[in-house]
Amino acid sequence: MSGENQSSISEFMLLGLFTQFQEQQQKPLFVLFLSMYLATVLGNLLIILAISTDSRLHSPMYFFLSILSFVDLCFSSTTVPKMLANHILESQTISYSGCLTQLYFLIVFVDMDNFLLAVMAYDRYVAVCHPLHYTTKMTPQLCALLVVGSWVIAILNALLHTLLMVPLSFCAENRIPHFFCDGSLLKLSCSDTYLNEMMILIVPGLIIISPFICILVSYILIGCAVLRIPSTKGKWKAFSTCGSHLAVVSLFYGTIIALYFNPSSSHSAETDTAATVMYTMVTPMLNPFIYSLRNKDMKGALRKMVAMGFFSAQ
Repeated sequence: MSGENQSSISEFMLLGLFTQFQEQQQKPLFVLFLSMYLATVLGNLLIILAISTDSRLHSPMYFFLSILSFVDLCFSSTTVPKMLANHILESQTISYSGCLTQLYFLIVFVDMDNFLLAVMAYDRYVAVCHPLHYTTKMTPQLCALLVVGSWVIAILNALLHTLLMVPLSFCAENRIPHFFCDGSLLKLSCSDTYLNEMMILIVPGLIIISPFICILVSYILIGCAVLRIPSTKGKWKAFSTCGSHLAVVSLFYGTIIALYFNPSSSHSAETDTAATVMYTMVTPMLNPFIYSLRNKDMKGALRKMVAMGFFSAQ
């Protein structure tokens, strides 16, 4: 590489998924991963289109859901197409600049997922605990401010960590154990990474933990409010408004904990691969199904949109 980034390595090797399987297993896996990616793209696009075209879904909850679908679509597109293309081209390489670009967008969309889940938890808290004041509390201005603020923090955080990567030298080892570039790049550097590691501990720690605490507090308050409802039917109705969100939260944080917060002694190539697939492919694919299958308004909007598309094609 040029002296500007002080690196003698011009590309990295993404060990990926396919190298862990025999050649006869790789083609079915490629078809499976391609199908999962196409389902992710289609599912999230349908959610965005349904919310934008149906006036009944023009509410804060669905506004946040449309942003979440867009983020999930972008997040999956940051990693999966490169992995599929590398398999077709029989290559495992990614350029130095491509790796840093992928890392940047990966951080942005993971942070956005994290913030949006916290914002949606707050939205559910207001809907359950203060239903009469919902429209006055969750104003369009507040919703826009929450989303814009999330984008700004996510972009600045990603920029910080990406710029801190630029001065590092990568002298010999260039094999990344995943099919995308992530924080494991630090382990390959022959430079002093103390500042990078401290920033990873402090900044992302706050960015991950703060929204998680917000979600936890919101659901504790929601749980207390639901328990005060006298009828079982009323309790179920109140709690059912949070069911989809809880499922998505469990998927998101469960996979992150499995991949990044488990003791290193419990890690193996198989468990890391499974957690990585869940994190980058399964979760973004399942989110649209979770929200649409558990939501009557969303199912109605999707049916209406599909019917309009069918009749317009006649």
